[in-house]
Amino acid sequence: MRFAGAALAFLLLVVLAGSVFVVTEVEQVIVTRFGKPIREPIVTPGLKFKVPLLDEVNRFDKRFLEWDGDANELPTKDKRFIGVDTYARWRISDSLLFFQRLRDENGAQSRLDDILDGETRNAIARQNLVEVIRTSNREPQVDESRPEESGILEVIVAGREEIRQEVLRNAQARTSDLGIEILDVQFKRINYVEEVRRKVYDRMIAERQRIADRFRSEGQGDASRILGEMERELKRIQSEAYRTAEEIRGRADAEATDIYAGAYDQSAESRRFYEFLKTMETFESTMDADTWIILSTEGEFYRYLKSSGQ
Repeated sequence: MRFAGAALAFLLLVVLAGSVFVVTEVEQVIVTRFGKPIREPIVTPGLKFKVPLLDEVNRFDKRFLEWDGDANELPTKDKRFIGVDTYARWRISDSLLFFQRLRDENGAQSRLDDILDGETRNAIARQNLVEVIRTSNREPQVDESRPEESGILEVIVAGREEIRQEVLRNAQARTSDLGIEILDVQFKRINYVEEVRRKVYDRMIAERQRIADRFRSEGQGDASRILGEMERELKRIQSEAYRTAEEIRGRADAEATDIYAGAYDQSAESRRFYEFLKTMETFESTMDADTWIILSTEGEFYRYLKSSGQ
């Protein structure tokens, strides 16, 4: 009797434990029997009851869930390939429908892969590359000193934000009968594929080199102009200095002449002697020992020598 009582108590304890379960604040529960739902979803937290051994508790998250897609190479309308990496946020809006259509989160993630990747591919394939990489029409920055370098941006009709919204709307329409709600879709990264990226980099490098060559050419032109102005100014300074030196030398010679004239008597003989000395100084500075000189009998120097000898 004692053993039977203990066995009965243990059996009652097992039955009681199997009939009670707890629902937390972040969960919603579907109770199934033989794989089929038997009641409305339980979305309120607390202590709940079920038939032990027959009923099974299926728990689903009530919080926002993450979907992170794989980066794919997608073609645009103008046949350009770009790498697109997207992510989304979703939640289980109808746990009963979710359980019936997708069973669990793994099934939902797989279904979202098909829907979101497909809608992203379709949306990008309908637009040119410029629509995907730009969001709005903006005025390019203009360098007032170099207006010829100010480019003209191509006008876009949709833009990346409109493409994102299109993906979100279409994906929400396709998941409405799955018991899930897609809250947001975002482009994590949009980039050129490697081949196109190399061409873009080469074009950017060529453009920078062109600008550098132009700056270098302008610098060389400015350098030549500055050197020319410097050489012209130097010649002007040298010319003015030479003229000033000659003027000073002329004034000095005149003053020297006055001093020589004042040092001797103002008689005719003194003047002739002074003129003779100046003539000798001139001969000394212009002739050497090998120079021959022919004097005319009519010349003043010859007459002076003849009169001095007398």
